[in-house]
Parts: sequence; structure tokens; C-alpha cells
Amino acid sequence: MALTRRKSTGEPRIPGGPDGRRMVVIALVDRIGSGLWATVSVLYFTYVAHLSLAEVGTLAAVAGALGIAGAPSGGLLADRFLLTRVLVAVQLLRAAASFGLLATDRFALLLALTALGGFGDRASSVLTKLYAARVAGPDRVRYQAVQRTVANAGWAIGGLAAALGLALGGTAAYRWLLLGDALSFAAVALLTLRCGEPASPARTVAASGTPAPTDRPRGPWRDRTYLAYVATEAVLFLDDAVFKVGLPLWIVHLDSAPHGLAPLLMVLNNVLVVALQVPMARFGATTRAARALLLPLSAAFAAGGIAMALAAAGGALAATLLLTAAATAFTLAEILHATVSWELSVALAPDTAQGAYLGVHGLAQSAQRTIGPLAVTAAIATGPLGWTAFGTAIALTCGIQHRIVRARLTETRLSVPTVTVSEH
Repeated sequence: MALTRRKSTGEPRIPGGPDGRRMVVIALVDRIGSGLWATVSVLYFTYVAHLSLAEVGTLAAVAGALGIAGAPSGGLLADRFLLTRVLVAVQLLRAAASFGLLATDRFALLLALTALGGFGDRASSVLTKLYAARVAGPDRVRYQAVQRTVANAGWAIGGLAAALGLALGGTAAYRWLLLGDALSFAAVALLTLRCGEPASPARTVAASGTPAPTDRPRGPWRDRTYLAYVATEAVLFLDDAVFKVGLPLWIVHLDSAPHGLAPLLMVLNNVLVVALQVPMARFGATTRAARALLLPLSAAFAAGGIAMALAAAGGALAATLLLTAAATAFTLAEILHATVSWELSVALAPDTAQGAYLGVHGLAQSAQRTIGPLAVTAAIATGPLGWTAFGTAIALTCGIQHRIVRARLTETRLSVPTVTVSEH
């Protein structure tokens, strides 16, 4: 019992009971496998599949574009079928795509298989989020924080294992890492079969003896408020592009900053997320509190942009300190936004169409993957003023989102009640 409950309040460390804990384990296994592959995928296509640089770039761009449909498709399926069965099917699709990559080096097949894998990856992300929202109930914010922490740890373990594998092996190591990725998806599918099906408002209405309500949800595509919210989300997810593209390129661009700082700041980002995501989740444990977090979130984005700009003005020590401060600010923004995004995306969706709504919300991250690199490279090309404008623009978007969601949110606490008592 001590392993599953917090001593001070009696609140479970991992909400959702046994199924909640199983899904956290599933997230760990999934991310370890993804970490094995994501860090070496470009190298695999170059040295094992013998694709040219142009072909690798085309593969990533086209497959990524085709995979965008995974999020809304997964959400729609979850509103119509058993969520666990859809999750199993998606994980098996990811496993089949990874196994297929091992069997061919033909560009057309690699493109199709990578697109299927991307489709499954984005669908599984939405489905896992929906499962968490249903199984954790009022403790969904804390559950998301735990799951995100575990996922980050799994990604780091997978990345370290990939680095070790490449250090010890030659070309064969790439195949073993891809095989590990495929096996992780197969293992996740088997583990998901052991998870119970959480209650679904959509299926409860359909299966009851009472007539279905006549005022059915319009659907996310006709919900202007939700679409506007998703549009602002695409901007708030830009912290991802900062770490993947912006910080490394800005460090290279600055003559004063040591190039070895880039991987260290990535490590700092991962450590801070693992250490702070769960403790900071309590500040957004209700819908009203999550909306209020948009104000400090805007300050974190603005501070990150200003620190990036100031890093261009000093010597090596000043640049190092300011870039570290910028990485810390953007990491805090990432942590705060994860909490805000999780709660508001669910709270703004009608209970009977959660899957469809969360599927549309998943498009925000897909859009960020396209606009993110362009936004940060534009900031770099503009110089210090560009980074100041970058942080300020995202900060203003936080204010816009704060206003957009106000009319839709009630004054009652929709997530964690005043006294939290676990039912598991």
C-alpha cells in the first residue's frame, strides 16, 4: 500500500487503480522502444537502407504528413469501439510497420511503412491520453504528470541504450535497435490486453435503455471555440522546436557559446521534466487552476526568448549562463503547458465525444512539427530581436487562449474536488 499511496493525504501515487498502473508501465515500455529507434532512424536509412540525403528528407517529410491523420482517426474510433481494443490494434500496426522496415530497403515500401508507423504513433498518443482521462477520472491531471514523467525516463533509457548499441556494434546494431523497437510495440499490445475497459460516456448513452439525447455534440470540426483553442495550442507547443532545433542552431550561430553545451541543455531539459512534472501538476489540478497557469506560462515563454536574445551580447561565460537560463525557462514552460493542455483539452470536450475532440487536439502537435522549425530558424536568422519577438508572440498567445476558453469553462471545479479521496 505504501507504494501506491501518498502518506500525507492517502491519495494514490498513481491514480486509476491497477489499470492506471499498468498503463504507466505500458508508457515506459513504449517510450524505451521509441527511444531506441528515434535516435538512430536517420542513420539507419542512410547506412542500412542506403538512401540518399534527399530520399531521407523526403521520407521524413512525406511520412510525417501522412501520419497526421492518426490523431483524429484514433479519436473517432475510440468513440465507436472499445478503447482497449483500438489501442491494441494501433500498437500491432506500429509493430508490423517496424518489422516491415527490417525486411526491405525499397524506397516506396519504406515510405509506406514509415507513414503507417507515424499514423500509429500519433493515434496511440491520443488513445493513451483518452484512456488516462477515463481511468483516472478526477485525478487525471496528476495521472498525466506521472505518465509523462515515466515516458520521459523511458525515452532517456532508450536513447542511452541506442548510444551503447552503436558504440559496441556496426551496421548490425541498427537492425537490432529497430527490432527492439518493434518488439516493444508487440509487448505493449499484449500488456494492453490485460487492461480493463474504462467507462465511456459515449457508449453508456448508446447502450442504455433510455433514448439517446437529441442534442448530440456538433463535433470538433464545427466547434469554432475548440478549433480556435487548438490553433493557439499549436503555438504553445513550440517549446519542442526550441530544444530540437532552436537551441542547437543558436549555439552554433553564436561564436561565444561552446558547442558542447547543446547536449547538456537537452539533458537538463529531461532531468527537470522528470523531477518537476509531478510536483508542479498540483498547481493545475482543477480546470480553473489550469486556466490560471496560462499567465505564469506566458511569463516563462517571454523570459526564455529574452534570455536567448541576451546570450548573443556576452562572452563565453555569459552566453553559457544565459542559454542555461533560457533552457530552464523553456523547460518550465513545457512542464506548465503539459498540465494546462491536458486539463483544458479534456474539460472543453463534451463527454460523449471526447475521442473525436482529443483527436483534433492532437493535430496541434502535428502542426507544430511543421511550423516549429520554420519559426525558430526565422528567429535565429533575425538575431536577438527575433528571439525576443518569438518569446513575446507565444506569451501573447497564452493570453489569447486564456480569453478563448473563459466562456466555455464553468465556475465549478471540474477536476479534483476539495477533498481528494481515491476510489481505487
